[in-house]
Amino acid sequence: MRSFGIGVSAHSENEGWVVEQGGRVVDKKAQSGATSLNTWERLVYCLWVADYMMRNAGDFATAADMYPDFQADAKRFAKQLSLPATWEAFSLSKRKLQREYFDRFEAICNEIRNAEPSVPPNGGPAAPFGDSGGVGPSSVG
Repeated sequence: MRSFGIGVSAHSENEGWVVEQGGRVVDKKAQSGATSLNTWERLVYCLWVADYMMRNAGDFATAADMYPDFQADAKRFAKQLSLPATWEAFSLSKRKLQREYFDRFEAICNEIRNAEPSVPPNGGPAAPFGDSGGVGPSSVG
């Protein structure tokens, strides 16, 4: 256990990243529907939901209202994307994940960030990835 570990009161770059990326995914989902999201975006959404619940309520009690299957879906998407640390975390029991969430947060975020599909500069079409179906920033402008 690290003596300088990230806790609820500490802020990290990844905290901001989850809020920012999660917000983008939430907006895209609201505008185009869940089927418009690729596997990576769906995983980011699961993480955003988990993070929102843990930072605001301290547990997953509101999951039934927000996204009942967030943990099972995150596990499935992490497996599809070959993200072992993320898969392992979301494979834990709900209770154990709640206890270990902040200890695992940085590793989960770093792994997901490193798996982000390549997006070429200038908003060109996204590189083929997962089940993206060609959805990407090319629809902008």
